[in-house]
Amino acid sequence: MILKAIEDRFSVRKFKNIPIEEDKLNAILKAAQLSPSAKNVQPWKFVVIKDKQMRDQLPAICKGQKFVSQAPVTIAVCCNNLGYIMTCGQKTASVDGAIVGAHITLQAVELGLGSCWIGAFYQDKMAKLINLPDEFEVIALFPIGYPDIEKGKRNLKSISEIVVYDRF
Repeated sequence: MILKAIEDRFSVRKFKNIPIEEDKLNAILKAAQLSPSAKNVQPWKFVVIKDKQMRDQLPAICKGQKFVSQAPVTIAVCCNNLGYIMTCGQKTASVDGAIVGAHITLQAVELGLGSCWIGAFYQDKMAKLINLPDEFEVIALFPIGYPDIEKGKRNLKSISEIVVYDRF
């Protein structure tokens, strides 16, 4: 059930030194591929970083977050900037990339893996590391691996605090 994966998901910042099986990685990438996008443009490329030397450079790119290099895999979700601004004012690439991120994190949980949504990174340094073409931008990074930490209690607002009906 998808709600179970949503409830079980948490930001993993400590990973076991265990490689991810290829079938699990492929399932995560399939979940990303199946994500919806504005006008079905599918503006994404997924850079799967497995190389240890590249992973060792990630903490400096991610504002000192050392745990990012502990994960055996980091997926960089990249979207081209050839999209458009939707009528509502939002940039399609950012929205499409965010939807992909949700699919990645939830599929990882379903497979017994963990991840953390990384938005604290230097775009220029990350682009250089992965040789990103100019027409793309990195939307987010997702270190993925087996969690080496238990889920803590989440402090969530109540439904009545976050939901209104008909008018704000």
